[in-house]
Amino acid sequence: MSDDFETTRDPTLSVFQSLVDEVATKLEEGRSTGRRGLDTVRRGSRAELRDIAIDMVREEEGRLTSDDTLRRDLTKGQIARVCAELALRYVKALAKGDSAALNAIKAEYETGTCDTEWISTLEAYHSYFGPNGDRAQIPYVRAATIGPKIIPLKNDATIGLFADWGTGGTPALDLLETIVTHKPDTLIHLGDIYYSGTPKECQENFVEPLERIFRQGEPKPVFTLSGNHDMYCGGVGFYDMVANLNAAPHDQAASFFCLRSLDEKWQFLAMDTGLHDYSPYGVSDVLTKIEEDELAWHVDRMSEFKGKTILLSHHQLFSAYSKIGPNEPDGKRKAVNTNLLNAYKAIVAKGNVAAWFWGHEHSLSIYQPYAGLERGRCVGHGAIPVSIIDEIYREVEGLDTAPPLIPDTKQAATGNLWSHGYALLSLRDQACTASYYELMATGGERTIYQESF
Repeated sequence: MSDDFETTRDPTLSVFQSLVDEVATKLEEGRSTGRRGLDTVRRGSRAELRDIAIDMVREEEGRLTSDDTLRRDLTKGQIARVCAELALRYVKALAKGDSAALNAIKAEYETGTCDTEWISTLEAYHSYFGPNGDRAQIPYVRAATIGPKIIPLKNDATIGLFADWGTGGTPALDLLETIVTHKPDTLIHLGDIYYSGTPKECQENFVEPLERIFRQGEPKPVFTLSGNHDMYCGGVGFYDMVANLNAAPHDQAASFFCLRSLDEKWQFLAMDTGLHDYSPYGVSDVLTKIEEDELAWHVDRMSEFKGKTILLSHHQLFSAYSKIGPNEPDGKRKAVNTNLLNAYKAIVAKGNVAAWFWGHEHSLSIYQPYAGLERGRCVGHGAIPVSIIDEIYREVEGLDTAPPLIPDTKQAATGNLWSHGYALLSLRDQACTASYYELMATGGERTIYQESF
C-alpha cells in the first residue's frame, strides 16, 4: 500500500477509493483480459491509480494543495485518470440511484480506452448499493438471534486494544508487531477497515496481517467492532469476516458482544455504533445510536453481572475535537452524543462501568471525568497517517462545554505526522492497568500514560 494513504468519511468517496484500489490490484497482478489500453494503464498502475484517487477525493472535498494540483495535471491526460473519473461518476450515480447515468457511463467504458477490469469491478460494486441509492441491506444480527451469549476471557488476561487500524499499510503492520511484543492473550479492534470494508479489504487489511503477525498458527482470539467504514459497502465484508474470525467458544456471533473473565470479575461490553453511520448523505451531521433491542441486551448483561465492566464502541460518547451531530437551534453544539449518553445511563444504572474506550477520531484523547463517565478514552490513532498540519487538539468552536483532557497525555508528532499508538489492558484480580503507548520515529515505543482502575 502506498505510504500516501488517505481516507475520507464520505461513504461514496470511500467506496470509490475501494473500487480504484481493487482495479489497481487486478491490473498489477495481470488478471486483466487486456482488451484495450492495458500497457498504458498497467505499468505503475497501482501507485498511480491510488494517487489519482487521493487527488480526486481531495478535489471533491475542496482541499487540494498546489502540490496536489501539480500531480493531478501530470496525469490528467492519461488513460488512468480518465478511467478513474468515470469510476467516480459511476459511484455517484449509484448513490443517487440514477439508472440513466449508469447506462451512459457503462457505454463510455465499453467504447473507450479503459481496460475491461474497470467495468467488471464497477458491476460487482453495484451489489453494494440498494435500489434507492442507499447502501444494500446490512445483515445486522439481532439480539434475539444470539441470545445471552457470553464469550469467555481467561483470568488475568492481557488485551491489546486499538482502533482505525485496518489499512494494511506499513504503520498498521508496525503497530501490530509492537503490540505482539507484549504477548497479549487477546486483541480487540474498535472498528474501521478501509476504505469501505469490502471482502477483499477485510481479508487483506485485517485477517491476513493478524494471522501472520499475531496468531502465527495459534488460535488466539481476535474481536472487532463495526465502524462506519465497515458499513460503507453494506457490511458484506465485515459480517462474513467476524463469523469466521474465531472458533467456538470465542466465536463472535454479531457486531456486538460480551467478553467475560472466568472468575466473573471483569467483562467487556462491545456496542455496535457503526450500523447507523453508513449513509452517503448527511455525513457530518450523523448522530449514531445503538439499536433498542441491542441496548436491552447490554442492560441484561449488566444486570446479571456483579464485577466491573469496560464499555467499547467505535464512535465517541463525547469529544472536544470532533463535531457530533447537528447544531442546536441556538447555534451551539453539544460535545456529547445524546443517543449514546441515554444508552450509557441505562447501562450504568445496572452496574459498575470502569471505563469506555472508543475510536473514530484518528487521535489519542484521555479525558477527565465528563458527562457522568469517569474514564472516556479515544484510542483511534492506530494507523491512519494524520499530518501535523491538522490540529487534532483544537477544540470545536461553539461547544456548550468542552471535555478536558488529563494533563500531559497528548500524543506527539513523529516527523510531519502525528504518532500512532494503542492501549494495553492488563487484568489482575479486581484491578485493570491501562497503558497508553505511541510508536517512536526512531523505533520502539514510549508510554504516554498509565492508570489503574
